[in-house]
Amino acid sequence: MPFRNNNVTREDLISRYFPPYRLIAPQTHAGFSGASCIIEAGENRLVLRQHHDVAAPAFHFRRQYRALKRLPSDVVPEPCFFKHGWMAVEYLAGDIKSALPDAPTLAGMLYHLHRQPRLGWRISLLPLLDYYWQQAAPGRHSPFWLAMLKRLRKCGEPQSLRLAPLHMDVHAGNIVHTRTGERLIDWEYAGDGDVALELAAVWAPTEDARLALIRAYAQTANMHVSALEQQVKRWRPWVLMLMAGWYELRFSQSGDKPFIALADDAWRQLKTKG
Repeated sequence: MPFRNNNVTREDLISRYFPPYRLIAPQTHAGFSGASCIIEAGENRLVLRQHHDVAAPAFHFRRQYRALKRLPSDVVPEPCFFKHGWMAVEYLAGDIKSALPDAPTLAGMLYHLHRQPRLGWRISLLPLLDYYWQQAAPGRHSPFWLAMLKRLRKCGEPQSLRLAPLHMDVHAGNIVHTRTGERLIDWEYAGDGDVALELAAVWAPTEDARLALIRAYAQTANMHVSALEQQVKRWRPWVLMLMAGWYELRFSQSGDKPFIALADDAWRQLKTKG
């Protein structure tokens, strides 16, 4: 009897589709979501991931799989299974480091990604910003948040300098350092967008580190550095609003107070940048 999509347990899935495999880790390293696990058969390991975000449409999860199928194996883990709201991908043996690669290495990795064929769907931030406002706890709404949202709506998203496939969640925990080079994991926010948006969204530890990345990227991609700097600067308020709104949403959903501190830090950065 076929499974119903909303009724498939991890044990059911492993038993039917991965009978030689056994569960060895209920949750993978920090780069993966809490709905991931590692399964193993001999020397073969896979990461099994479930569509777990009830707020996200099911097709968003399928898009992740499509992105992995379209991108080369020196950028992404190889996908090997998709069914019933689950996917299995190659387990990447390597290290997750506490810091980003140096600017030239990271710029080269991102440029290699951005040279790939487009994925076929555009990243649009304004609908997300509106959604975060609507779903946030009413007590967390502020005049500053509303004013910034109205300002961004009026301005509209910046016109792209160069349209390319983006990862949109580049931080140290999403980069696996393998024997053959760095590869990116967790592609749930991927889509086509401006390369400057990707640079604006990288979780750089300082603005000096971001500037070094921009300059290294401009040199690698043969782009005018000042134009790229200005475009990243245009995108930064959008990214900070995205971060703040995401933290506000997570607080509304979970009630976990650490999300308030993270959201407040993003709001402070927005106010500092004017």
